[in-house]
Amino acid sequence: MKPIHRIRWGVAAALLGGCALVARAEPVTLARAVDAAWQRTQAGAASQAQVLRAQAERDAAASLLAAPPAVQLSQRSDRWQDNAGVREREIGVALPLWLPGQRSARQAAAEAELRSASAGGDLARLRLAGQLRELAWNLAGLRAERASLQAQQRYLQALAADVERRVRAGDLARTDALAAQGERLANEAELLAATQRLQAERERWTALTGLAADEVDATEPQTPDRELDGHPQLAQLAQAAEAARRQLDATRRDLADAPELSVGYRNERDAHGQPGRGSVTVGLRIPFGTAQRNLPLRAAAQGALDQALAEQDRSRLELAAELAIARSELQSADSQAAMQRERAGLLRQRATLLDTSFRAGETALPELLLAVQAAAQADATLARQQAALGQARARLLQAFGVIP
Repeated sequence: MKPIHRIRWGVAAALLGGCALVARAEPVTLARAVDAAWQRTQAGAASQAQVLRAQAERDAAASLLAAPPAVQLSQRSDRWQDNAGVREREIGVALPLWLPGQRSARQAAAEAELRSASAGGDLARLRLAGQLRELAWNLAGLRAERASLQAQQRYLQALAADVERRVRAGDLARTDALAAQGERLANEAELLAATQRLQAERERWTALTGLAADEVDATEPQTPDRELDGHPQLAQLAQAAEAARRQLDATRRDLADAPELSVGYRNERDAHGQPGRGSVTVGLRIPFGTAQRNLPLRAAAQGALDQALAEQDRSRLELAAELAIARSELQSADSQAAMQRERAGLLRQRATLLDTSFRAGETALPELLLAVQAAAQADATLARQQAALGQARARLLQAFGVIP
């Protein structure tokens, strides 16, 4: 097989195989990468802390008492006055009680807060997935570009060796050999730069996920046909609004401190030598409440509700715009990839014909080198465009709120 054929088929195999993603026995999927990065970076630490706080509030609201019970101890004696032997001792326990509807309101608020925290975790995973999607397709594009430059390097090395042989045979001038070597060195410099860029992206991927960057499979299912209502950001805002609404209802029912039911045992003696008498005491303490008691908490809950509702409307408009942009970019990337694929094929065919003509002595070396360079540049551009097409599909999935 001629060298120009090697570049043609080698680059075609690199480009048409899904942006030069090399098949591996166990490729790293984006879902696995997201899980690994989630554990490694603790991206959901904030949402997890919110979940734990909401669970604690739910457990507290599920208690039979409005607050922890308290022990009451008291003693009365005339030892420091008349010292007649009067003595009274009492021990009891105070049990804070829920106001009517207060416990159920707090339970509902805690459950809503827990759902909001869980939705926040999904949103954090989506944002992490977006970061990994961009990085994975950058890796795919750089690998395809390097494969194109490697194929070009192999061709130029074979061409330079062939030109050197023909120079020694007297068929070509020494200047042709110098030109072939210069073109090979220029391509080698580009190959080194592309390899360095690829290595930098590999380091970023490994630092984020702890996984090997050579086995990444960035392909995902087709774009789902669904509405934006399922987007994690809108779901989280809806849950946040519901949590604020429930919290507002809880503050409206919390008008006073919890009433206290006290139960105790009293032992009293009237004088020295007199037997003690025991009795059981039962009491009820009912604090008065006012509408002003929870005005700051009620205002804060109302403000959180208004903010969540406004954020919902704003986010819905922004996400709809992002989705429209992502769809437009995908269509554009698809068209550009098709045109670039056709252009690269034509330039490879032209380079093939000029290579045959050069070997027959009908074409000068500079003309062949220009044709080969144009074909290589077209192949590299196609590699980048194929990666851009995959990246556009990934961005559309991201705009839909799909978590790998």
